[in-house]
Amino acid sequence: MKLFHPSTWLDPVTRKRLRRFRELKRAWWSLWILLVMYGISLCAEVLCNDKPLAVHFNGQWYFPIVRFYPESTFTGSGRMTRPDYKELATQPEFLGHPENRLVWPLVPYGPMEIIRPDRIVLAKKVKAVFVPEPRVGTVDLRSDGTLARPVSAGFFFDKPESELEGLRLDDLFAVPVEFRAAVQQRFANNAAPAFQATASSAFGKKAILALSPFRPRAQPPRTVRVTLRESGMATLQSESLIFSTNLVLMTGPDALWSRLAPETRQQVTERVRVRFEGAADELNLALDGRPYRVRFDREEVRFPFRPVTGHPFGLDSAGRDVLARLFYGLRTSMTFGILLVIAAMVLGTLIGAVQGYYGGRIDLIGQRTIEIWESLPFLYIMILLGSVYGQSFLLLLVVYGIFNWIGISYYMRAEFLRLRKLPFVEAARCMGLPSRKIIFRHILPNALVPLITFFPFLLVGAIGSLAALDYLGFGLPPPTPSWGELLSQAQEFSWAWWLVLYPSLALFVVMLLGVFIGEGVRSAFDPRKASRLE
Repeated sequence: MKLFHPSTWLDPVTRKRLRRFRELKRAWWSLWILLVMYGISLCAEVLCNDKPLAVHFNGQWYFPIVRFYPESTFTGSGRMTRPDYKELATQPEFLGHPENRLVWPLVPYGPMEIIRPDRIVLAKKVKAVFVPEPRVGTVDLRSDGTLARPVSAGFFFDKPESELEGLRLDDLFAVPVEFRAAVQQRFANNAAPAFQATASSAFGKKAILALSPFRPRAQPPRTVRVTLRESGMATLQSESLIFSTNLVLMTGPDALWSRLAPETRQQVTERVRVRFEGAADELNLALDGRPYRVRFDREEVRFPFRPVTGHPFGLDSAGRDVLARLFYGLRTSMTFGILLVIAAMVLGTLIGAVQGYYGGRIDLIGQRTIEIWESLPFLYIMILLGSVYGQSFLLLLVVYGIFNWIGISYYMRAEFLRLRKLPFVEAARCMGLPSRKIIFRHILPNALVPLITFFPFLLVGAIGSLAALDYLGFGLPPPTPSWGELLSQAQEFSWAWWLVLYPSLALFVVMLLGVFIGEGVRSAFDPRKASRLE
């Protein structure tokens, strides 16, 4: 066992750095949490899949998660297509035979599976929403200010309509001066725009007095139509009644239901029954002298859909389980980040090592070439190559890789420029060792600190860059599970809070853990221990 102990293959300085890293509990636990999360995501098919782990049918075991079985294997229908295992579980072969069963993963939904609306369990209820409507009436105003032909205006004047004929508007309402001027414009047969003003009656009621636009006529008008609308509707709240499938009132204010007339109750329950079967028209009714508009709401599955039983993280715009896509998206993001950082570090180390070791003209030409290469627009190149070759994981990795190595090459060049004149390198040259061995066996092991220190930060940057490209639509091809793609849906469906919360939270946690690890590595590899912030 001593053969595998770190003391047998690590030098004392490295062991001391590892010991320092373990002393930084935040970084140490962040590393393990991130490793466990990534390890679990690598087993995503076992934990999150729309295919069962195993099927016991007619005394035999089948394993759809690792092998394809046609539908004919279980139904004898002769179809050689992949079976819908959730539909299969409802067939008589399984419902009527307890020995035939399916063993599902912890999350029985796949990242590409589109959930059928009829498989989403919703509460069977209808909500009748009583929305108060403003009272509206009209009167004709003569040139002397008296009223004529009132219609539904008795409420505003607190008098029967039969008693309003011939009364003066000024005696009943405190009419603003601007309203009087607007009325006089119409009697003068002058063009006038629409006008409205709020006035208080002598009985303490407020109303909005409105005039429609007016165009000059052949003869001046004898009367002007004034529309009265009830003011203060913002203070009135709508009320709701909730009914079950047997048309029994579940919840709601008892006072509201008791105030309804028997025939009105019958109309409401009839519309509720119709709504359980399909669409129902709104109902207009009067309650305590106030008009109400009653609409009948029943929750229907329209994607994206909120979290429900069986889908705790909700469904996206295509009807796919968000939890499954987050789970597979973690694996995609971490794998992309690790591969990209390794590729960028290898390429940057090679180029920086050659520049730093040889120096001179090679270094000068290399620096000018890197500056030209660095000025190329990455996003435009990504769009161009994506349109030519199509979006893919490999293309994204290659395009990112050929630009992401530049920063690493600067650090490695500086390290090799510093180390190439040290005595141990000069001794290696005097011994006649070739440049390849000096670079990779003597200088590179002493120049690994920048690589190790920057690895977590580069990983965080790669994951964030992938999410940003997916958000813009230039990343992984659909329907690849991606956090950025979920956030892009959230922009389109701004009311779907679960498409914002859960992908953002996953991205935040992974990037935060990466930053904690990077801070710990940088502190552990810092020789000035007293300067470290712990």
